[in-house]
Amino acid sequence: MLNNEIMKKTFVFLLITGWLSVGNMVSQQARVGIIAFYNVENLYDTIDTKGVNDTEFTPLGDKKWNSERYWEKIDRLSEVISKFGHHENIPGAAIVGLCEVENREVVEDLVKSKRISHLNYKIVHFDSPDRRGVDVAFLYQQRYFTVTNAKAVPLMVYDQTTGNRIYTRDQLVVSGIFDGEPMHFIVNHWPARRGSGPPNGWLRNEAAKLSRSLLDSIVNIDKNAKVIIMGDLNDDPTDESIRVHLNARDDKKRLKPDQLFNTMGILYKNGIGSLAYRDKWNMFDQIIITQNFLNKQQSGYKYHSSRVFNDLFLQEQEGRFKGYPKRSYVGNDYKGGYSDHFPVYIVLRKR
Repeated sequence: MLNNEIMKKTFVFLLITGWLSVGNMVSQQARVGIIAFYNVENLYDTIDTKGVNDTEFTPLGDKKWNSERYWEKIDRLSEVISKFGHHENIPGAAIVGLCEVENREVVEDLVKSKRISHLNYKIVHFDSPDRRGVDVAFLYQQRYFTVTNAKAVPLMVYDQTTGNRIYTRDQLVVSGIFDGEPMHFIVNHWPARRGSGPPNGWLRNEAAKLSRSLLDSIVNIDKNAKVIIMGDLNDDPTDESIRVHLNARDDKKRLKPDQLFNTMGILYKNGIGSLAYRDKWNMFDQIIITQNFLNKQQSGYKYHSSRVFNDLFLQEQEGRFKGYPKRSYVGNDYKGGYSDHFPVYIVLRKR
């Protein structure tokens, strides 16, 4: 009877603190947590910011972006974030990487939304020089993660014809203590494919080289470092930037010592994607990890599983685009959806 009572109290504690067991993990006394990433599709405020190409996202702009639509968007996004982990019976993500946020203020509005305010997310954000004015951000629950260092690292790339700098998103590096152990995160939004195809693939190759350099600098200091690269990479797991320059693969059993594990690779091979374009699924949103998350001999958190969070409420329900992400806009036509990307996440666990 005493053991049953202890188990009940333990279950309640895990539920309250946001850590809950998956499957038979209760009997193994495991702790689990979710690491998520979400491209929130143009989370702009309604103000025309000087020097930033955001005029279309203003009340007088082409998209007629006003306060009503803004707060509806905030509510939609917070609804999604509030449901991270419900398939695994985990009440909320410990870490959430974001991209396509205009500034810190919109992120603050998001975390204060009534649907997720109880999770008490803290924010790491730096303004980047992107011409559209969108940045990446990092949300964390302070009871699970303590930030020890954070910096924004610019991607220095130049137009091959004019020599002018191409201004794009910085890469956000956050280091800290995740439930008692050191962990590092690199949050990305690599240059887009817009109007390009292969010709601007070199930009994403350069972004991949920067991410890999940042990761290597961490691992060179601590060979046992656990590093997570997450983001909208605007490439699939099979593209050159991922396979060659990041050196990431999806077969855990055949990884070479210097290779990373792409947690989204198998899902992509099975026809699952995080966004769709012209009747083709892409897996641009990825979470890539160092092999220390796979080493059974190493203590602490291990990789358990991955998911594209594509529940029905996030999908178009009819018409030509049935099954696609239900987005906020199609062109300038307001749809009142969520995002043109599905979020992705991984589950970590430790005994």
